[in-house]
Amino acid sequence: MQVGYARVSKQNEQDTAAQLRALKTGGAERLFTEHASGGRWDRPELHKMLDQLRAGDVVVVWKLDRLSRSLKDVLHLMELLGEKGVGFRSLTEAIDTTTPAGRMMMQMVGAFAEFERAMIRERTNAGLEQARLEGRVGGRKRKLLPHQEQAIRESVGSGQRTAAQCARLFGVHPSTITRLLQRQP
Repeated sequence: MQVGYARVSKQNEQDTAAQLRALKTGGAERLFTEHASGGRWDRPELHKMLDQLRAGDVVVVWKLDRLSRSLKDVLHLMELLGEKGVGFRSLTEAIDTTTPAGRMMMQMVGAFAEFERAMIRERTNAGLEQARLEGRVGGRKRKLLPHQEQAIRESVGSGQRTAAQCARLFGVHPSTITRLLQRQP
């Protein structure tokens, strides 16, 4: 069965009529219509369609961006469809995963997406390394200054104060004091 999916954004008062006409002309027998942003994952009609698909079905959309605005989400959806044995067809871009050429096209899109993720990861790691070299350290700011930590160690170590008393005195949670005392200076 060919299953059509039409989506328009809520905010622009758009109409799905043109998409529905194209999907019917393209052979879609069952239609799912959605008025929601393509950047969102919580689209009830999309999930209803995904739940009802069976092996051998083909999902038909007017344009690839009607399925999702995010390349990551499109690839995730393609993977879900592939696992179910469901094909995919985009009428405007002439992508059809039921043909060898269409499968190759989607694999190329997937390869570019994987390359993009690897490049982002590489740039992020380079940025973190540069920040470390400049003396900047990521993470949450320390609650206690070094001289406060030393005072706590001395107070608790000499028996002047308990860890709970130090926590109240410096306005921190008792577990902060416990972790400080467990670390070696």
